[in-house]
Amino acid sequence: MSAIKVIISGGGTGGHIFPAISIANTVKKLEPEAEILFVGALGKMEMEKVPAAGYKIVGLPVAGFHRKLTLRNLAFPFKLMSSMLKARKVIRQFKPDVAVGVGGYASGPVLRVASQSGVPSLLQEQNSFPGVTNRILAKKAERICVAYEGMERFFAKEKILLTGNPVRNDLLNDIDKHSALEFWGLDKNKKTILIIGGSLGARSINNGIIETIANLPADIQVIWQTGKLYYQEMKERLPEEVSSCVIVTDFISRMDMAFAAADLVVSRAGASSISELAILGKPTVFVPSPNVSEDHQTKNAMALVDKDAAMLVGDAQVNCLIDEAVKLLADVQKLELLAANIRKFAKPDAARDIAQEVLKLAQNK
Repeated sequence: MSAIKVIISGGGTGGHIFPAISIANTVKKLEPEAEILFVGALGKMEMEKVPAAGYKIVGLPVAGFHRKLTLRNLAFPFKLMSSMLKARKVIRQFKPDVAVGVGGYASGPVLRVASQSGVPSLLQEQNSFPGVTNRILAKKAERICVAYEGMERFFAKEKILLTGNPVRNDLLNDIDKHSALEFWGLDKNKKTILIIGGSLGARSINNGIIETIANLPADIQVIWQTGKLYYQEMKERLPEEVSSCVIVTDFISRMDMAFAAADLVVSRAGASSISELAILGKPTVFVPSPNVSEDHQTKNAMALVDKDAAMLVGDAQVNCLIDEAVKLLADVQKLELLAANIRKFAKPDAARDIAQEVLKLAQNK
C-alpha cells in the first residue's frame, strides 16, 4: 500500500503555524511513512518556520483583502487567481489523500481546489468565532475540528468534533521554575511577569508597557517579547532604573522556559495562545487585539473571563497593564483561582485527536 499523502495549508502567524506543525508531527508519529506537504503564503513566517521543523513548503502569492480602502486591494483578485492556478498545480502533482486547513490566507485556494478534485478535507477552527474563509470552506469540508463549544451556530453539527487546539510539543517539557529562572538569569526571590504580544509583536501593548514600566516595584521582574518590528525602539526607550530587572527580546524561541519562569502572563487572546496557557495552567491577563476579523480575540477571551479563568484589559486601556498585573500578583488567592479555572479549558490530546481524524479521512478516500 502506498504512503498516505497529507497537504496542510494555512499560516500567517505563529497561532496558525505552530498548531499545524504539531498536527504534522503527530500524523508522522502515528503513520511514520506518511508524506506531508505544507502550502503557505509567500513572505509570511510559515516559509521560514515550516522548513525549520523539517517539512517541505510551497508558497502561494495570495494576500488578504484589507477591510480599509487601500490600493493594495487592487492586486487582490490577481493574486487570488494566480494562487488558485498554483494550488491546482500543487494538488495535481502531489496527489494528496487528504487536505487540512488551519486558517490563514493560503488555506482558501488549496482547500477549494482540493474539494473540486475530490480530495476530502478537514478544517481546524481555532477560534470561538470563525473567519470568513473557514465559514465558506466548511460547506465542502468532511470534518471540522473546533476548540469551543456552541460552534453549530456556524457549522453543520454532524461535521463538528470538539478537539481543542494543538500546542507546540516543546511546551510540554517538564521544567521546574528554579531551572527556568536560572536559564533567564532572573532572581528567584522576585515574582515574574511574562509579556507576549503574539509572534509578530503588538504595538499597543508595547507602548502601554514602555509608558508605565518605570512604575515596576522592586520585587517584580519582567520577560518581555516585543516582536522584531518594535524591539530596537523598546530597548532604547527602556528606563535605566528598571533595565536590570526587565529582559527585552524580539522573539522567544524557548517558550517552555518563559512560561515555566512566569507567575503571571500578559498576552493577546489568539486561540493558540489560550490553548497553551490552559494546558500550562497560567494565570493570565488578556489584551485582545482589535485588529482581527469579527473581533474574535475578545470573544475568545470572554469565554474564559466569564468562567473566572482569566482577566481582561481592553486594548485602549494598555496604560493600566503594569498596575493591573502588580495588583494581581499581590492576590495569591485570585492567582490560584485563575490557574485552576484556566486548566479546565485544556485539551492535551488535541493534536492526536485531529491527526487520527486526518488519517481516517485519508484511509476512507
